[in-house]
Amino acid sequence: MENNRTTASYSLRDLIIYFLKLGTWGFGGPVALAGYMHRDLVENKQWISEEDYKEGLALAQLAPGPLAAQLGIYMGYVHYRLLGATLAGLAFVLPSFLMVLALGFIYVQWQGIPWMQAVFYGVGAAVIGIIATSAWKLTRKSVGSNKVLTGIYLITAAYTVWQENENIWLFLGAGILYWLFTAPPTSLSFLRKISTAPKLFIPSLLLNVTGPASGKTLWQILLYFTKAGAFVFGSGLAIVPFLYGGVVKEYGWLNEHQFMDAVAVAMITPGPVVITVAFIGFLTAGFSGASLAALGTFFPCYLFTVLPAPYFRKYGKHPGIKAFVDGVTAAAIGAITGAVIVLARRSLTDVYTIAIALTTVAVLWRFKKIPEPLIILIAAVIGLLLKMLLVS
Repeated sequence: MENNRTTASYSLRDLIIYFLKLGTWGFGGPVALAGYMHRDLVENKQWISEEDYKEGLALAQLAPGPLAAQLGIYMGYVHYRLLGATLAGLAFVLPSFLMVLALGFIYVQWQGIPWMQAVFYGVGAAVIGIIATSAWKLTRKSVGSNKVLTGIYLITAAYTVWQENENIWLFLGAGILYWLFTAPPTSLSFLRKISTAPKLFIPSLLLNVTGPASGKTLWQILLYFTKAGAFVFGSGLAIVPFLYGGVVKEYGWLNEHQFMDAVAVAMITPGPVVITVAFIGFLTAGFSGASLAALGTFFPCYLFTVLPAPYFRKYGKHPGIKAFVDGVTAAAIGAITGAVIVLARRSLTDVYTIAIALTTVAVLWRFKKIPEPLIILIAAVIGLLLKMLLVS
């Protein structure tokens, strides 16, 4: 990737405006957002070459962090290097961050009002259906009929259901196991080569050593969400089991209903799904908590994109690295599946919420292109109507 500013057919201002628009109107999750970038930047505008796009997508899949945000950062890096990567990433995340802050303020002010509770009564059940459908699609696409990956997937899913938490060492172990099984190193030369490349995973291990202390201080929020951003592989939904284990189970910053409401907020806002961290941070410590939670989550993915970018073309296609990513991805999808079961046991409390969740799955199965925000909106209306009928 030797492109530079002089070869760009667009200005940095054009790129920033594009990502502001995508962050404002880009619904559908990481896969859809990545598709929009290809359609707009590669096919329509022809700002980015097919080769550069594929390299960015591969790097985003390899490194931990939200895929769509990393891909956007890489698109900014292609012609405008660090400045482009920084401004493109900020422009992409800022619109949804502001929307989540507004929703967090409304939630805190009015969560005791019956209509707010009724809205999330329906939305929370629909979110379970959306996550379950996404988990199924991810399983079919990334695990398929591969017996080793299926075993990794099932073990991780069972562990998540059992412990109601996510074990990052299980993720890393899955990657190493699949790497050794499918592409074992024939000599130490490969390891010596990798040692000269940027360390994609060692920084996240160092973060795990420090770990967040107990309590609700801003420093603890920053540490915890930095660890979340450094450890999460896969789609935006992969952060859900990790956050549930820490935010609800370990630290008690939110209760289970508030956590599901936070996931729902991420679903009804555009941009990266992991922007739910800002909502969680706001409920925990106001604007400062939201800002630090977002910074902690997105800064690692920024580093994991811009630091290895110059070297990725040389090392990214190595079969050992690809095998490691495949193993970690299977484990991440298993954790998502396990989280669906854990959250469903607590959110689907009656026949109405079960019906909403099952209907959501059926609709998404039948109508492949229906926008998820529309489902969330309909579920909110149904929740309101049900609460009115049940009260009366």
